[in-house]
Amino acid sequence: MSTSLSSNRPGGGIKWQWPAIHPEGRKFLVIAGVITLVFWLLGWEIAGWLALGVTIWIGSFFRDPKRITPLGDDLIIAPADGLITQISDVAPPAEIAGPDGLTDAKMVRVSIFMSVFDVHINRAPVAGTLIKLVYMRGKFLNADLDKASEENERQHFVVERADGVRVGFTQIAGLVARRILPLVQNGRVLSSGERVGLIRFGSRVDVYLPAGTTPQVLLGQRTLAGETIIARVGQAPTIEGVGQ
Repeated sequence: MSTSLSSNRPGGGIKWQWPAIHPEGRKFLVIAGVITLVFWLLGWEIAGWLALGVTIWIGSFFRDPKRITPLGDDLIIAPADGLITQISDVAPPAEIAGPDGLTDAKMVRVSIFMSVFDVHINRAPVAGTLIKLVYMRGKFLNADLDKASEENERQHFVVERADGVRVGFTQIAGLVARRILPLVQNGRVLSSGERVGLIRFGSRVDVYLPAGTTPQVLLGQRTLAGETIIARVGQAPTIEGVGQ
């Protein structure tokens, strides 16, 4: 994958690009397209229009747009597109707690809910080594419920930065989501904003911030995976916002 350095210095420009379709979605797109074609060949116009709508939606769901990730040693970047629905003080999940994970102390959890209309490619919030990757089978409750963090199908990541700071995040399946797909393996060295996984059809991602770190996002705010800065390691200023 080629990368290029972006800057906020004056000069230059960039053109809008049509988002690519992730390889995982191409087979679904082909199947939907074939069904649509069959309906039209049979003269079933209503079914054909409905199938065409589904085909377009599938292409939109599996879109994989290019993202420009801010670089900085203290930055924690959003791993998912979606809506900030919870900011809570909680103990880390048992599967990634303890001395070889995120420890047992409470930490701030930022929850990002992804609707079926959001991009579902998830990205690494920080650069570092993936020291834990744990998949757990579970239920398919509404991903917006607090208990979904413990009962739903989920996949945990713990990334250790070069300075030893660890950041955890969890992919959680929801009512419609039926499969969590990892795109990386345990032990891999990740770059910030790198693609790490995909959840099919609606879900949630939880981010566990290091001690002394306060989120720089607000409840109800929307994030972009690989672009939105959700926190700065070791910084804890309180921010407030207004809906308008």
